[in-house]
Amino acid sequence: MALYVHWPYCARICPYCDFNVVRDRGKVEEQAALVTAILADIEAQAALTGPRRLASIFFGGGTPSLMAPDAVAALIARARSLFPPRGDIEITLEANPTDAEAARFKALADAGVNRLSMGVQALDDAALAFLGRNHSADEARRAVAVAARAFPRLSIDLIHALPDQTVEGWRAELTEALDLGFEHVSPYQLTIEPTTAFGRAVARGAWTPLDEDRAAALYETTQTVLEAAGFDAYEVSNHACGEAARSAHNLHVWRGGDYLGVGPGAHGRLTLDGVRTATVAHKGIGAYVAGVTEGAPWNEREAQSARDATEETVLLGLRTVEGVALTDLAALDRPIDQGPLAALIADGFLAVAAERVRATATGRPVLDAVLKALLV
Repeated sequence: MALYVHWPYCARICPYCDFNVVRDRGKVEEQAALVTAILADIEAQAALTGPRRLASIFFGGGTPSLMAPDAVAALIARARSLFPPRGDIEITLEANPTDAEAARFKALADAGVNRLSMGVQALDDAALAFLGRNHSADEARRAVAVAARAFPRLSIDLIHALPDQTVEGWRAELTEALDLGFEHVSPYQLTIEPTTAFGRAVARGAWTPLDEDRAAALYETTQTVLEAAGFDAYEVSNHACGEAARSAHNLHVWRGGDYLGVGPGAHGRLTLDGVRTATVAHKGIGAYVAGVTEGAPWNEREAQSARDATEETVLLGLRTVEGVALTDLAALDRPIDQGPLAALIADGFLAVAAERVRATATGRPVLDAVLKALLV
């Protein structure tokens, strides 16, 4: 059983973000009540699932590096007591690289976090200003140095396909990120969601997203630079320097493992009474706290059919280098010798080896379209 903890507070809301987040306005009592609710939620869900072993913990958001370190420690301790792990486990926390948050890194490591995922997003001040980030490139570099002293494992998030971004500039940015010593790199293409500030700006013609050809060139540059540095693309947007550097928590989710989702708007996947069950917590902070108090933390709780669960396995599994079992596709009426699966293999988007189907180098950049063709 893995655990995902959603902390919704952010110092500012980035213009590209469509996650469930709110501005951190220093409401100490509200945040304390949320921590209490999350602790109670973990305990209540443990009573539903019964005895399980803890596989990993992931603090996401939002900006969980804004959490009080003692709250992080309490959540880790509660999870460990309810789901005793076998040996050491990966405990990841997402952080922004501001000087203020870097000052908390040692305390967060002392609380039990052993892997920091840093939302640097760019190493260029103009790009950071465009992305609405509240740190400078130099501040990010200083935070990375502090993090390297506190945590044994570091990951960096970077965003590419910004307007007017060049291949040369992106290559230099990736190279600098590697020089900073990260074992894991998550490069994401900027996507424009209609409900975000960027979505509204693009809709009114304030700026134009990068064209598809340039975006494709930046994607290819990503693969080339990271592969040459010894990083493997073990998932479409995640690269690790060796298998030990891969995210154990994310792999657990992509492989279809059970995980508890706690905190406002958190998603979970649980096996309850032998049935794969999808859960979504109440989105609002007040609604979530009230729901936990009333014994009803979930806004949605849906038992998945066998077909829905298998389709989700395929959707997630084809994002990884491991791919999915042929038997999963057979269960979805997708035989290897006819129909959409056969066509995608013939066209070079998918490949079969050792009874598993994987996306090829041609298929990975257009995986959304491949999945649509395969499953719709």
